[in-house]
Amino acid sequence: MSATDTIRVGLGARSYDVLVGGGLIASAGAHIAPLLKRGVSFIVTDENVAAHHLAPLQASLAASDITADALILPAGEKTKSFENLERVCRALLAARIERGDLVIALGGGVIGDLVGLAAGLVRRGTGFVQIPTTLLAQVDSSVGGKTAINAPEGKNLIGLFHQPRLVIADINVLATLPQRELMAGYAEVVKYGLIGDAAFFDWLDNDGSKLLAGDTEALTDAVAASVRAKAGVVERDETETGERALLNLGHTFGHALEAATGFSDRLLHGEGVAIGMKLAFDLSAALGFCDGQVPGRVANHLARMGLPHRLADIPGDRPATAELLHHMAQDKKVEAGKLTFILARAIGDAFIAKDVDAAAVGKVLDAAP
Repeated sequence: MSATDTIRVGLGARSYDVLVGGGLIASAGAHIAPLLKRGVSFIVTDENVAAHHLAPLQASLAASDITADALILPAGEKTKSFENLERVCRALLAARIERGDLVIALGGGVIGDLVGLAAGLVRRGTGFVQIPTTLLAQVDSSVGGKTAINAPEGKNLIGLFHQPRLVIADINVLATLPQRELMAGYAEVVKYGLIGDAAFFDWLDNDGSKLLAGDTEALTDAVAASVRAKAGVVERDETETGERALLNLGHTFGHALEAATGFSDRLLHGEGVAIGMKLAFDLSAALGFCDGQVPGRVANHLARMGLPHRLADIPGDRPATAELLHHMAQDKKVEAGKLTFILARAIGDAFIAKDVDAAAVGKVLDAAP
């Protein structure tokens, strides 16, 4: 493997590259400069990320004669709010950021989602660059142009599609991640195997522990493989009218769990997805789509990797089934008031199931440990 993998997301005039490798923040200025009409950018990040990576990024940009003022926001899921959306938009306007300039999202999925939405709104569309600093953001949220904030009614309900101009995934930054955040991101990695690549799942089943131990080669391979899988889906279904919905395996359950726990540190997004994927396989088995032993294999893998996979793994009171079903009714995949789930016939063989009976979902939730 070369030092840097370049993965193209082919979307015609809106195509862009995803760079995956080590030390890329140090060379970010050289990669960003050709995309600018003038040497102006604006960085949005959070307090945790800024402490580690803001100064090196600004130095790299300065070396390429790019100015880069910065806005530093609080860390955490609650930052994806109307209040902070307004704050970012007004900061970009105050800085007189033009359409030909670039807004840089330096952070995890929260920053990427929020900043991408702000960039899509300011001047009816300003370019932006994703520099994801979590495993979850590198393999999932930074690629594909989904941007959003949360609402009291649910997660990611206020947003739009706005593709970045470039994604820079520096593997080295993952060394600064807390282990819990790294494991939460792993859930989005194993998702790609569960959806459509049984061989990738088998590789993770054997070598996933290396990735979680911080092995640079394993991380690079996993991130590059995940990005290639997502890029292919995005190219075929950019705005999620069909196949792209498969990438939401576990997310209908997971988003409901996040809402029920108040978008708090009780449950990180990747942890909700991990529990949600196990529940999706439980539901698949309950409806007769997959062998009854498959959910156990999924649970065993998640447990060995240190991820939660049971409702009982969520700290505090168990979310009530009725509350979870209420949140699921706001899911973006709902059509004509009917629940849509990503289910599976086997590991590596997921499909979109429409008009799923809410009573069957409730039974699975009630029976779940």
